[in-house]
Amino acid sequence: MRGSLGLMGNWAKIGLLLLMLSTMGCNTLKKVGEDELLLTKNSIYVNEEKVSTSEIKGLISQKPNSSVLGYPLRLNLYNLAKENPDSSFQDWLHRKEKREKRLNNLLSQKQVSRLQESFIVKGASEFLERVGEPPVVIDTSLTRKSVERLEAYYNSKGYFNNNGSYEIVEGKRKKRAEVEYNINLNKPYIIDTVQKNITSPELDSIYTHSARRSFVKQGEQFDLDNFTLERERLTTLFRNSGVYNFQESSINYDILRDTIKNADDQLMDVQLNIKKFRSTTDSSDTNAPYRIARLKKINIYADYAINGDSDSLKTLEYDNYTIHYHDKLRYRPKALTDAIFFQKDSIYRDLDRIRTYRQITNLNTFKYPNIEFIADSTQTELISNIYLAAKPKFSLNLNFDVTHSNIQQVGTAFSTSVITRNVFGGAETLNISARGSIGLLSDASLSNETFTSELGGDINITFPRIWFPFNTEKIIPGYMLPQSRLLAGTNFQRNIGLDKQSLNSILSYNWSPTDRLKNNIELLNVEFVRNVNPDNFYNVYRNTFSNLDNIADDFQNDPQFASFYETVDNTTDSLRLNIPEGANEFVRAVLNNEVPVTEDQLDEVNSIAERRRRLTDNNLIFASNFTHTKNSKSGINDNDFYQYRIKLESAGNVLSLMSNIVPYNKNDNGQLLVFGVPFSQYIKSELDYIRHWEIGDSQVIAFRSFFGMAVPYGNSDNIPFVRSYFAGGSNDNRAWNAYELGPGKTSNINDFNEANLKLAFNVEYRFPIAGDVKGALFADAGNIWNVFDNESNPDAIFQGISSLGDIALGTGLGLRYDFTYFVFRLDVGFKTYNPARVGADRWFNEYNIRNAVLNIGINYPF
Repeated sequence: MRGSLGLMGNWAKIGLLLLMLSTMGCNTLKKVGEDELLLTKNSIYVNEEKVSTSEIKGLISQKPNSSVLGYPLRLNLYNLAKENPDSSFQDWLHRKEKREKRLNNLLSQKQVSRLQESFIVKGASEFLERVGEPPVVIDTSLTRKSVERLEAYYNSKGYFNNNGSYEIVEGKRKKRAEVEYNINLNKPYIIDTVQKNITSPELDSIYTHSARRSFVKQGEQFDLDNFTLERERLTTLFRNSGVYNFQESSINYDILRDTIKNADDQLMDVQLNIKKFRSTTDSSDTNAPYRIARLKKINIYADYAINGDSDSLKTLEYDNYTIHYHDKLRYRPKALTDAIFFQKDSIYRDLDRIRTYRQITNLNTFKYPNIEFIADSTQTELISNIYLAAKPKFSLNLNFDVTHSNIQQVGTAFSTSVITRNVFGGAETLNISARGSIGLLSDASLSNETFTSELGGDINITFPRIWFPFNTEKIIPGYMLPQSRLLAGTNFQRNIGLDKQSLNSILSYNWSPTDRLKNNIELLNVEFVRNVNPDNFYNVYRNTFSNLDNIADDFQNDPQFASFYETVDNTTDSLRLNIPEGANEFVRAVLNNEVPVTEDQLDEVNSIAERRRRLTDNNLIFASNFTHTKNSKSGINDNDFYQYRIKLESAGNVLSLMSNIVPYNKNDNGQLLVFGVPFSQYIKSELDYIRHWEIGDSQVIAFRSFFGMAVPYGNSDNIPFVRSYFAGGSNDNRAWNAYELGPGKTSNINDFNEANLKLAFNVEYRFPIAGDVKGALFADAGNIWNVFDNESNPDAIFQGISSLGDIALGTGLGLRYDFTYFVFRLDVGFKTYNPARVGADRWFNEYNIRNAVLNIGINYPF
């Protein structure tokens, strides 16, 4: 009987859903007139073949209403708005005889009048109209315009004899229709010859030497885009060949249709015209032809002020540059001239101008520079004036944040930094920063205190060049924006975890061969981590302690082990290992075979002891790494791009080589010690790839893949916690909290699960909902494993291809609000495939609201 009732309940839910959908369907046509048709689809056929490229679809003037997963949400929101909210309110007010009187007595007549103008009555309708979308009703004038656009587009591709038409196809459902566009192309025109008419002999010579790279070639089909590309190519070529004032408007083409030799072949002649320079104030074409110009003199104004007195400036000649300054030159001359890519007596190149702008801006010492060129009467000699206005010597930044995490209920964080520019006269930048935070612990058992605190600071100095004993200019020229960075910092963390203290220093170099390529070498990355409170291990890692305490339960009544235990809640019936002495002594006794445990229990205790040693030992990391990144994104609105990052890191090799010279001490495990700490030795590699596809109407499919592996060797049998991998969290697998997933098929065996191998795959479908509100559907897959280290649990170790079955899958949905400068993100993830479960229970076992994971983030995860 209960099963029948449950089945009836499910059918009732389905019926209610169908009723809601049918109601929504009626609402869709609410504001479509009787003689109007709602546009549901556009189809484009070219020579009877369907075309669906975004470029062609973008030519259609009328597009159907946007939808969210096939549902016209914005249209239905618009339809919910009252067409005349004032009259609707009056109808409602007078629908019952005494309603107006009762409202007047309750609110007063004046307030009732104001109610009509309030947001509740009128504002709600205005809001729905603003975020909604009116119905797209087929307009034949716009349809004809779309046909004209399609014909014009194919004209630009050489199909001058094409013709188009359209057909309105009414759908089976009332007041709905599709529009079919049909284009017949006929035969295209082919370029037969390319002639030239170039007024400047010098430009003619430059063009002749580069003609083979032309986009407009004999024997190819006419395509207007190729003519545009060729104009851009020639403009760039001439400006980088000495013609500083060349204008793209000087280039045009004549299409000589009357030279067709055979109408059936549809061949045409093309003539390239490059005219003389024409100023904006001269409508004639009487100026001299373009000439190649050389730089006669280069002036650098190091203390430029718009209203300053230029007559009182002092001058300095340095390496063929003239530097102008007030009173005292605050910069080393070489620091200024290294940022200028013009050379005296060299021909003008626009590329040098662009590189000069980039490098001066990259110095972070001057405001955006102003560069002018003054030509002589022959247009062959140039004087370049470079005006540099200094930024303030000092600047102060302050930041304050409120934070929340799985450890802190609430926390406050602050940071401040003082920036000093041109520290040593070479445009160096010194950044001294301090940071701190204080927070309320989510679980007071994690510490003897209820609050956490953290304090840290860094000293960071940046040099606008490669700071190295050897000259690197030939390998990394100045236009690649080379920088050297030297950093030293420290951090103190109290009342949480093991109370860590860290010291770190970095010597790194970075440069950008192009706008899209970036390289970074950390020649030296030294980090020392000291655990101040290792006795707090079992308080922090509660799952580890619970596993140990469960094993110890079998021996709590043995008198010889009585000192290991303490009472809980003041009852002798409930005992547990006391922390830390009892837990440590019990582990020691088990490993010394003083406690009769099973073989499985011995393995478990041995694993716990190893994990405690690993997480409480101090770490010394002496590493070097190289990172290469590429990003094809052309602008902030580019939603069709890819980017990748490759990183290689090696640690401990230099210290290991020095062991042949320096007599290091060793610990009981045979590890070499530096300052009493075993140094870490490992190699690590990472590959991160992101790809975005724009599929139209502001819809994007985003994909990310990540592979990372760190292999310990030599002086280490594991990876330091600070350099290991974790899974879960708002930017990873969103169906699990951070550090909760893995390793492998294990089930949250530790409070902070980490390993040295990671695979992650994410795919996300992003779509607009209404206004600045966006939506997303996502699937996150991945896990972490141990490999080539001292882990003994087979469930946590990567065993080859078979371990790919341990890849966890989380799916979910999200809401985002675009604030222009950043995106606020809310994601809900559901455990779809959990490798920690067995058999069929792995799929959808926790796929419910109760086990869902809520993630809050800023900006997109990838």
